Amino acid sequence: MALLQSFAISSPISHYSHQPYSHPGFAFGSVHPRVHSSFNGQSLCLPQSSFPRRTQTRRMARLSIMMIKPTIQFIQGTDEQTVPDVRLTKSRDGTNGMAIFRFDQPSVFDSSGEVGDITGFYMIDEEGVIQSVDVSAKFVNGKPAGIEAKYIMRTPREWDRFMRFMERYGNENGLSFVKK
Repeated sequence: MALLQSFAISSPISHYSHQPYSHPGFAFGSVHPRVHSSFNGQSLCLPQSSFPRRTQTRRMARLSIMMIKPTIQFIQGTDEQTVPDVRLTKSRDGTNGMAIFRFDQPSVFDSSGEVGDITGFYMIDEEGVIQSVDVSAKFVNGKPAGIEAKYIMRTPREWDRFMRFMERYGNENGLSFVKK
């Protein structure tokens, strides 16, 4: 998990490098006499605020960026534990392509009776959700044995987004790319 803190200053910091920044109702200062930081190679000094200490109890707003583990789901909210075999095809001109995921004995079959029915194919990472409804199950002797899911990419942008997901998912699950 990463944490990012920032000050909302509309002007370049270099203009305020030796003077305190103040705005009506706000003061940027520190409990320490001087704080030194490097930002784009320029030194930033924030002298102690002239407000009494009791008014410095305001907390600065923090922006939290959560790193979401890339995962695949067939039922929203239930992660698939089985790592698939993935095949990629791409058109000669590079404008579209297709990914075929094959899951042997997926864990969704174990929990589908308790959680619900398969509603689609969801690839989830920190950028959001990529989804498809092209999902088919394979049965052997009347029992579910596997799932095949297809994701079609119709634009180079969709292809790039899918490849970013696959890079994250592959790194997390030990998959590697083999060109045939």
